[in-house]
Amino acid sequence: MTRAATERDSPLHRLIVSYMDHLTVERGLSPNTLASYRRDLRRYSDHLAGAGRDDLRQVTEADVSGFLAQLRSGDEEHPPLSSASAGRAVVAVRGLHRFALREGAVEVDVAAGVHPPSPPKRLPKALSVDDVEAILDAAGAPGTRLALRDRALLELLYGTGARISEAVGLDLDDLDLESSTVRLSGKGGKQRVVPIGSYAHEAVSAYLVRARPDLVAAGRGTPAVFLNARGGRLSRQSAWTVLAKAADRAGVKAAVSPHTLRHSYATHLLDGGADVRVVQELLGHASVTTTQVYTLVTVDRLREVYATAHPRARG
Repeated sequence: MTRAATERDSPLHRLIVSYMDHLTVERGLSPNTLASYRRDLRRYSDHLAGAGRDDLRQVTEADVSGFLAQLRSGDEEHPPLSSASAGRAVVAVRGLHRFALREGAVEVDVAAGVHPPSPPKRLPKALSVDDVEAILDAAGAPGTRLALRDRALLELLYGTGARISEAVGLDLDDLDLESSTVRLSGKGGKQRVVPIGSYAHEAVSAYLVRARPDLVAAGRGTPAVFLNARGGRLSRQSAWTVLAKAADRAGVKAAVSPHTLRHSYATHLLDGGADVRVVQELLGHASVTTTQVYTLVTVDRLREVYATAHPRARG
């Protein structure tokens, strides 16, 4: 009997065929997904065969972990896989082991403790200072109450690093313009007090004096700082639209969201020499690890400056 025939007759091969039938008939997966699962499980089967395993009952957690390591490092026949592709293969393998446990083919799911690799952290996209200033200058139609509101909103978002929900959730009592601070209510109800820069202070003051009284008169009265044209609290979606329109008028081509201003706030602080733990407090991050992602952005910036400015940086 040939090796191929022997493999087709193995308990492992028969189990994989049953699992693929299950995915096809009962789960109704797409042809492309089924092809990916079939390819991944074939590679898994080859990996186990190399270790002398032809039955899933012989497989240990170390075998599954070794397969994941092989996916990431590659071998003579296969190049290394990205974390996303390796993760997909591990999902297929974990599904096979769960299926085997449900069918009574094994007594223990040894793959349960092996998790797909975490995808690489995506670095926050920060705008340049010039782009931020262009967006702020383009806020609202000049000379209108809503223009004053829009400028105040965007200046406050960038000047404090507030989340969009924190900004639209502000009440008048949260502002202390005398001390140039604002109280922000973050995730989990945690509050923090952060300083307001002079530009944001000026914009918010102008809005409160020259625009908000007329806006609040159109509604039933609300303590909200930022109001819509009907006198009610400005919604998150409306605030998002304010920023999108300002970015469009400013001609900024990069994707811009309210969180982009928060990213830019953090990155510009760190570029200016702020301590990462101070930025952590300003952003309201529970862990400094979250804030440290922004330091990777500044390292990239330092690398760019070095490459263009140092006489020996390039050959």
